[in-house]
Amino acid sequence: MAEKQYIKLNIDDDGVAVVTIDHPPVNALSSEVLKEFSETLDELKDDPKAKVIVIAGAGSFAFIAGADINEIMQISDKETGYKLARMGQQIIDKLEKLGKPTIAAIHSHCLGGGLELAMACHMRIAGDRAKLGQPEINLGIMPGFGGTQRLSRIVGKAKAIEMILTGDNISAQEAYRIGLVNKVVPQSDVLKVAKDLARRIARKGQVAVRHALKAIVEGYEMPLDEALDFEAKLFGELCETEDMKEGLRAFKEKRQPQFKDR
Repeated sequence: MAEKQYIKLNIDDDGVAVVTIDHPPVNALSSEVLKEFSETLDELKDDPKAKVIVIAGAGSFAFIAGADINEIMQISDKETGYKLARMGQQIIDKLEKLGKPTIAAIHSHCLGGGLELAMACHMRIAGDRAKLGQPEINLGIMPGFGGTQRLSRIVGKAKAIEMILTGDNISAQEAYRIGLVNKVVPQSDVLKVAKDLARRIARKGQVAVRHALKAIVEGYEMPLDEALDFEAKLFGELCETEDMKEGLRAFKEKRQPQFKDR
């Protein structure tokens, strides 16, 4: 994988890939950062060594503090604004639909585009001092990278409207209370906890992991009857895998399964 200016990638022997956004001082999501991030996701999608993806931010101040304000200030027509929003949406949507589990390691400020990116991850670990929010309204704009849609789906319409229309940030503890993050841990432990969670998932049979994730992510947008049929088909496909046979045999023999991811 080619070295990038703003994205650092490390894949360990356990199958955990850590993608670090490194764009000082606040890891703003400029067009160049988004382009490199998108390219990194394309590389990880097809890399069998990368089983679970952790997204982190460099530095101590912010996970990601938002989109690049300097770029937005240059926009003066609706067509350019539309194109920027759609580009951000499509790249962040790629993260959600990568086909591999993703975890946001939110050690500090997670605002605007940063929260929009974090919400596209399948799980979120927050540091106890982190602040989360969609403050775009304070700048005379609104979330444009998916925030109005994902936030309402995660925390409910009324809470999303409150957060977006006030532009107020919330604490990590409040984010946990409303279901926006999975866990709150000491700030210094965020990346470790995220990687530990990733390793637990990476040890499972990856065919089953991908099928279960697909059922949840894609089935969520379907009517219930259609989603149940989709789930049944994916379950049926797993019944033909070597991992299913190994998993059941290991259970009967009271030992740990040795999955081959096939």
